[in-house]
Amino acid sequence: MTSKQSVTLWHNPRCSKSRGALELLRERGVEPTIVDYQKNPPTVAEIEHALKLLGRAPRDLMRKGEAVYAELGLDDPSLTHQQLIEAMAEHPILIERPVAFANGKAAIGRPPEDVLAIL
Repeated sequence: MTSKQSVTLWHNPRCSKSRGALELLRERGVEPTIVDYQKNPPTVAEIEHALKLLGRAPRDLMRKGEAVYAELGLDDPSLTHQQLIEAMAEHPILIERPVAFANGKAAIGRPPEDVLAIL
């Protein structure tokens, strides 16, 4: 594998899993494009695209332990996928991290080694 491979990482530098995934990529000669998704939140369209690549539902990408999840009542089963995606776009702390993108695929780095599957 060469470092020319295009990898993007939705990253939170304060998260040990996110730092671990970044380290694993760098150990393999991959320098990803790092997106600090809390400072530069993904758009609704970018979150929809990520979910499509992941093959997951919106709640699968959400950090349910975050206070804002409870505050916004996001466990309400009547909420639509669109409402959940909009909540993530508005409150990026809700997005599980890290998320790596490469080769038309995506992976949530929990555990961090999971990001290597898409290389």
